[in-house]
Amino acid sequence: MNLIIDKEWLLKNLNEQNVRIVDCTFSLADPQKGRQEYENNHIPGACYFDLNVDLSGEVAEHGGRHPMPDLDAFIHKLELAGIDENTTVISYDQGEGAFAARFWWLLQYLGHEKVFVLNGGFKGWREGNYPVTSEVPTFNKTTFQPAINHDLLASMAEVKAVADGQNSNIVLIDSREERRFLGLEEPIDKKAGRIPGAINRPWFEGLNAGYYKPSEIQKQRFSEINPEKEIIVYCGSGVTAAPNFLALKEAGFEKVKLYLGSFSDWISYQENKIE
Repeated sequence: MNLIIDKEWLLKNLNEQNVRIVDCTFSLADPQKGRQEYENNHIPGACYFDLNVDLSGEVAEHGGRHPMPDLDAFIHKLELAGIDENTTVISYDQGEGAFAARFWWLLQYLGHEKVFVLNGGFKGWREGNYPVTSEVPTFNKTTFQPAINHDLLASMAEVKAVADGQNSNIVLIDSREERRFLGLEEPIDKKAGRIPGAINRPWFEGLNAGYYKPSEIQKQRFSEINPEKEIIVYCGSGVTAAPNFLALKEAGFEKVKLYLGSFSDWISYQENKIE
């Protein structure tokens, strides 16, 4: 697979009309900070998509802390950014990887095949002394024709089948750090622990200083998983699981799904078991 673009390629194609750059900079600790940083400095030609406003829906009783956005509203924002199904789209964040991967996954879910993540993010771009700007671009509105790929989204029923021991053909991967996976601490959600039957592969182990590790290393990370099996990735709210989704694809795994509500959705149902 080739889902990751390096900054050298982007620099060469910066002024191509059919290339659109999306800045997904965000701070979970300070939700306003991402937009402020974008307005201060970004890659020339980049538009901004906010995790809470654009890449997530309204939080409700169920659905997790970052539920699926309203797809009509999301598609409208893509159209205003001049993005249609034929546009080559490059997403980036500050180098954490998770926010850019969340945007990447959403476009994949809409059936967009020409979407990539910038390796190293904005931090890597700055390290290369590449151009930045504070100018906010405008675009001609397009029409985006979605082709929803339902195979990328896991239902809670599928996750329940693993948790209840009813389906051994699905591998459930918890993407959070080990201490949260083990239930030793839980800084965000109301309950600690994990979904029964899950294995732990922390998402950040697939990156090195904001750069995705090579596909051979990603294969080693998931080497004990049978590639014929279906894989479901989750995290706390469906954001940091996205880099693991991308890493699995880079490693050559075909049957990968995201449980978008993740652990924060799982624990919103009192009957769901926690390990």
